[in-house]
Amino acid sequence: MNPLTIQEIEIVSQIRRQTDKKNLDNISRTNAYFSFFKQNPDIIWSFLASMVSRNGGWNMCDLEGSVFPSLLKPQTRKQLFLTFERANWLIFHDVYPQLLLYQYSTKIQQPMFHLLPYFNVSLFIQSEWYTYWSESDRERLTTALIINEQNVIHEPVIQHPIYKKKVFHSLPFNFQDWLHFSSVLFPTCGGEVYGASVNGFRSLSKRINLGKRLARILTHPRLFPYFFEFAEKTPHTGSRDDYERYLKKRTNRKTPLLRATFPIIEHHRHKYEDWSKHRFINPIWLHKQVKHQHPIQLTDWYYEKSNQLELILTMQRALNLKKM
Repeated sequence: MNPLTIQEIEIVSQIRRQTDKKNLDNISRTNAYFSFFKQNPDIIWSFLASMVSRNGGWNMCDLEGSVFPSLLKPQTRKQLFLTFERANWLIFHDVYPQLLLYQYSTKIQQPMFHLLPYFNVSLFIQSEWYTYWSESDRERLTTALIINEQNVIHEPVIQHPIYKKKVFHSLPFNFQDWLHFSSVLFPTCGGEVYGASVNGFRSLSKRINLGKRLARILTHPRLFPYFFEFAEKTPHTGSRDDYERYLKKRTNRKTPLLRATFPIIEHHRHKYEDWSKHRFINPIWLHKQVKHQHPIQLTDWYYEKSNQLELILTMQRALNLKKM
């Protein structure tokens, strides 16, 4: 890397400070992604990230809500929370400097992507930012960012020996994965819920495919305004009441507020490795077209899954089963 000018050193330092400030917790990340999208509406991925981050917060708060404390041991719930939190933190740590550098480039109308290596981002995504600057292919950039971020968390989180043993191969995780309780939902203020289920979360290709399907749902010309209205009108708290208040039928499930429930976690970045240097980039990942194998309108499905959770909880109490 060539020596930086004084101005470039200041740009890098400022972006690092901004990233650290916004990477505090799930709520600050969610708000940062959405705020960025409103200022840079061509970067669709940022809106997608804000909506997926909302789901991450709801899943975290579910762990201390009205259902899971009766089903899962405290240590299991803590481990699941730390897994959600670690993955969210790593993605933001990687991508937010990219977003801020792009925003700065648009202001001065000159690409500054030669500074990307100072933020330890993959060669793959560095190349994609240059391509986007010259070609303005929004869908390609969205797909590239999905590919990059899922690869970013694959080794440090999904394949990490501790997370792998205690979370992704655990009975509670497989239980959730099988029943599709861990779903990515896009609510509307009209009381409808759209989205897709997370099935086979350990598979890198399946996570990438899910991201592409979610992007397709989010940018649907008819639905996009409703999703944006929800995000604009509804502050993210981590509680499922954020969107269940809009449902025509309320569920019995209660989830707390994130900042009243969980502490701020101090993360450490371990030795950086560029995933794109040693991992084969599957051509299927880059293919833009994806198919929805299941309905994207999930309102009735959501009621059904909520009822299933209540039924499982009732059975657990009746049989006095041990927590997982």
